[in-house]
Amino acid sequence: MTHIARIGLGLGLGLLAFAASAARAEDLIKIAIGQRGVFENSISELGQNRGFFKKYGIKLDILYTQGGGETLQAILSDSVQMGIVGTLQTMGAYAKGAPIRAIGATMKGAYEYWFVPSASPIKNFKDTAGKTVAFSTTNSSNNLMVLALARLNHVTVEPVATGSPSPTYTMTMSKQVDVGWSIPPFHIEDLDSGKIRIIAHGSDVPEYANQTVRFLGVNATELQQHPDLFRRYMQGYRDALNWLYSDPQALKDYAVWADTTEAVAKRVRDEFVLRENALPDNIVGLDLAMADAIGFKILSKPLTADQLKDMIRLQEPIK
Repeated sequence: MTHIARIGLGLGLGLLAFAASAARAEDLIKIAIGQRGVFENSISELGQNRGFFKKYGIKLDILYTQGGGETLQAILSDSVQMGIVGTLQTMGAYAKGAPIRAIGATMKGAYEYWFVPSASPIKNFKDTAGKTVAFSTTNSSNNLMVLALARLNHVTVEPVATGSPSPTYTMTMSKQVDVGWSIPPFHIEDLDSGKIRIIAHGSDVPEYANQTVRFLGVNATELQQHPDLFRRYMQGYRDALNWLYSDPQALKDYAVWADTTEAVAKRVRDEFVLRENALPDNIVGLDLAMADAIGFKILSKPLTADQLKDMIRLQEPIK
């Protein structure tokens, strides 16, 4: 072998070693997220596509579920390391000793809505007494919103788990359920055309307005074993969120991902999901959340200050 060939071989092996090292540098996080298409659920995938997580040495393996109840079970079984879960469900699971912690929030307030076909005799939620009312999955945040809306309107309804917005829409329009549930951007065009009517919003429940309704939940064992991994994830999440609210290209990317128009994408972001409500380090309304959890028999008593400190593990920003 010539001297030049040996140099070439050495360089080639060096490049292969560097590539292998770079690949190993990207730590894998398995994450479960409900309802593909929802704005707050887009941050991980769109952020990964734009390189925000790769910057911190992270590769995401994303599993989409039909709701927070399904996501929570995946986290507790360690099928995934983290996911988006309801605040009340997280509190209830933690109080029972389940391995769940929250490292951030995804949403303050509620922008889910409940609808009927335009010809339905149901005009508002007070008319739903004895009717079937849809939600995604058992113990999801919108499951609890149905119960809260029923309580607010002093009616007894029959909640029905119908999965994601698309099958729910079909079931509602075919009269398999009386009232459907959805969340922007789903079916905005049908609302605008008058095909369906909104009879209630999750935000109609006053305490939800200033309450964190969903967390970024992490398996407690995974967090204990890999603390730096989740700190890096949260920094990638913050960077991706800032991009979504500042770069016009982000709306184009979201519209493609959600299979909607740029006009609807902009409306969802600017009307329904205000930036201040999506900040991951802003967790509010825990006293209200615990009161709701007790009312729904998810908790038997409020979590103590020490328990809340143990359950909520906000991550320090990476400068």
